[in-house]
Amino acid sequence: MTAKLVIGLDGHDSGERALTFAQKMAGLIGDCELLVVYVVEWSPFSFQTAQENEERHKRREEEISIAMERVVTPAIEKLQKADLNARGIVRHGDVAQTIISFAEDESADQIIVCRTSEGGITKRIFGSATSNLVMGATVPVTVVN
Repeated sequence: MTAKLVIGLDGHDSGERALTFAQKMAGLIGDCELLVVYVVEWSPFSFQTAQENEERHKRREEEISIAMERVVTPAIEKLQKADLNARGIVRHGDVAQTIISFAEDESADQIIVCRTSEGGITKRIFGSATSNLVMGATVPVTVVN
């Protein structure tokens, strides 16, 4: 049976540490699929102007495309160069809930994330997301320093 590891990336160097750890774990496990996830923090409840609401779908699609190009695709390529089975997604939503839902949908065996991000607001957002992920996940979560 193939083990599935979900790797939550934050778009910073800290995500590289999670990716490196997941790569090491996959080597130890053997038959393993690595699922790289990047979540664009987004709330359906934020207040928007009428114009922003009209442009919302287009912005979401652009954000997904940019995150895929800059974060997820390079991570997948790195893992595939190491002869590992990997695929990735970008989603919008609450970071912790989105990763938890994805892990459940994929019947993942483990979630791997990094403890901190490298900067400002992202550090606070992803830091709290990591705590929420650990408390809410239905599968083991490894938090890499």
